[in-house]
Amino acid sequence: MAKIQMTTPLVEMDGDEMTRILWQDIKDVLLTPYIDLKTEYYDLGLPERDKTGDQVTVDAAEATKKYGVAVKCATITPNAQRVEEYKLHQMWKSPNGTIRAILDGTVFRAPIMVKGISPVVKNWKKPITIARHAYGDVYKATEYRVPAKGKAELVFTDESGAETFRQTVYDFECPGVLQGQYNKDTSIRSFARACFQYAVDTRQDLWFATKDTISKKYDHTFKDVFQEVFDAEYKAKFDELGIEYFYTLIDDAVARVIRSEGGYIWACKNYDGDVMSDMVSTAFGSLAMMTSVLVSPDGKYEYEAAHGTVTRHYYKYLKGEKTSTNPMATIFAWTGALRKRGELDSLPELVNFADQLEAACITTIESGTMTGDLAGLWEGKHPAKAVDSHTFLEAIRDQLDKNLAQ
Repeated sequence: MAKIQMTTPLVEMDGDEMTRILWQDIKDVLLTPYIDLKTEYYDLGLPERDKTGDQVTVDAAEATKKYGVAVKCATITPNAQRVEEYKLHQMWKSPNGTIRAILDGTVFRAPIMVKGISPVVKNWKKPITIARHAYGDVYKATEYRVPAKGKAELVFTDESGAETFRQTVYDFECPGVLQGQYNKDTSIRSFARACFQYAVDTRQDLWFATKDTISKKYDHTFKDVFQEVFDAEYKAKFDELGIEYFYTLIDDAVARVIRSEGGYIWACKNYDGDVMSDMVSTAFGSLAMMTSVLVSPDGKYEYEAAHGTVTRHYYKYLKGEKTSTNPMATIFAWTGALRKRGELDSLPELVNFADQLEAACITTIESGTMTGDLAGLWEGKHPAKAVDSHTFLEAIRDQLDKNLAQ
């Protein structure tokens, strides 16, 4: 059949190690035979980031603002060992963090569910999407190791130089630790808008939780801003779609999540989202089956896998060994981006292709063919056949051809 034509390019961000190998394999086996793939390519592999002084990451984020939809491969955030291994000029920041900051985006993570791999929480029947406010809080905190007795104070000086607030945090009678966190109304408001808009786009209920009963200024501000944005901009739309915005305390939310059947978005502050996304992904089966999309408040989208670069498998690959690396989340990053591009450009054939490719992935696994990580979790009616990554992609392609022929 004729290849599907695209009218606007995707921003394509290549990555590192085993996921970089899979990235090209996915394109060769599952995408370019069917689509006249148009992308604006940026190499976010660590060597290129080092070579450009990380300017390539900034350029990729700016291109995402221009074109509206991006797809990203997993990348390395270097530590000291990586600096030595790759002979880097410096310990470059997380590309995801840089892109999030430029897009002012919120990260939404959701599991890919298949029959035969049961969530640990037996009553979970539908995906739970975690929305994480990836700004401020403990990740931008100022810390101090208190060496001896002394008084810690919280002081605010306004832009005119006038001290408008001073309060004792604690009179230390012995050594201890001190931490100061912050956030901004503008960032919280962007987080709220992104969450409400994503709920509208996906037609799901939105839950939000903080600890406002204890944190009467910090957390309560999050609660107030969310309610203001909802009432002013989204309540009527939620009512029209028959979806709900629900606020509760974080400890109550955790209990409700465990008792629920899923099927909603759970918005979390930065630390809560960091922890809960790993809990939810593990409870659903595998981080390799977790999708991730960064959404800006003005409607820009960057799709990626929730996992890292699978370093252990990459070292095996370099030795010439075949690996059974799970490509599902990376495939779904591509399908998510292609679907959104198709929706924005009014290309129903591109949307349908994304749907059919995802369906082919699910059918392939449910028929018993899968990568080794899933075989260990398998409870399906067909015997599990663990295959290497390329063979798995070929099996998906065969199923895709059947789907498209119908």
